Amino acid sequence: MAVKLFVGKLSYDSTDASLTTLFAQYGTVVSAQVIMDRDSGRSKGFAFVEMEDDAAAQAAIAALDGKDFEGRMIVVNVAKPRESRPDNGNSFRGGFQRR
Repeated sequence: MAVKLFVGKLSYDSTDASLTTLFAQYGTVVSAQVIMDRDSGRSKGFAFVEMEDDAAAQAAIAALDGKDFEGRMIVVNVAKPRESRPDNGNSFRGGFQRR
């Protein structure tokens, strides 16, 4: 089963392809996605890499967490599920805004 990893403190120049190349040294990479700011189009400095199995994911974490990649000391760990955000009444969800 694929394991999703969080990769933080990335250089703003890091790409999906450069992460795939880096992580492929430790096993099969299912996907790699640098998260981009939708307004500026610039990297947010973190990414998610999905490894084919737990052994590959653990090998990548052990080898890469705290290591230099493209001039930055990156953080690599198992991604946590996204927490739901509370509705503060300021969002528009296909209906009318609350007032």
